Amino acid sequence: MDRFHRQDGSDLLTRTIAPGIALGGVIVGFGLALDGPLDGLSHAEEAVNKDLASDRTGSWNTITAVWSQIGNTAGVIGVCVIVSVLLLWRTRDLWLAFVAPISIAMQGLIFLIAAKVVDRDRPQVPKLDKSPPTASYPSGHEGASTGLYLAFALLASRIERPWLRWTTVILCLLMPLMVAFARLYRGMHHVTDVAAGMLNGAICALLAYGWYLHCSRRRQRIRTAGRRTDSRP
Repeated sequence: MDRFHRQDGSDLLTRTIAPGIALGGVIVGFGLALDGPLDGLSHAEEAVNKDLASDRTGSWNTITAVWSQIGNTAGVIGVCVIVSVLLLWRTRDLWLAFVAPISIAMQGLIFLIAAKVVDRDRPQVPKLDKSPPTASYPSGHEGASTGLYLAFALLASRIERPWLRWTTVILCLLMPLMVAFARLYRGMHHVTDVAAGMLNGAICALLAYGWYLHCSRRRQRIRTAGRRTDSRP
């Protein structure tokens, strides 16, 4: 296994954390605008929650209860730890194993700050879940599930067998969509809450994966340079 170098940490700061701070600013700014210039949009999207609430059935109540748990904090962390440990064991690539943890950690921090600053009320419909202590915007379930499963989808793009690669990628991409519908259906979030959560998780996953690719290319260049040096007479 290669050693973790100081430059890797520096790149994490400049290529992932710094853009993540900017992303947090955008998400907070949009959330505050929903109670100001975008107040009309904020009121209009209540109709979506009311329509979904009026069409609830016993079967869909059960299905969405399961789907909603995909984005549960404990579940996301548990899946992330298990899969990351398995990746490290199978690939011996520490940077690869760090992609998903970095993604969900970043989106989680952005979510907590945005929820505290914006402090948006949840939709005015009967709720099928107990409300967490955090506010409605952005959706933490959606951000966590997107950050985790998009990171997995990006990592799965490296699988050599096409059928396994595409099956894994499609399943991973479906997970956040299932969570998004469940959270809207169950009256826990507005459309913009879910959209902001998805944006948060998606960009954090892309930033984490981009850091991994950059570090991987640098390590490859170092190995290539080393082989050339060793081959000289």
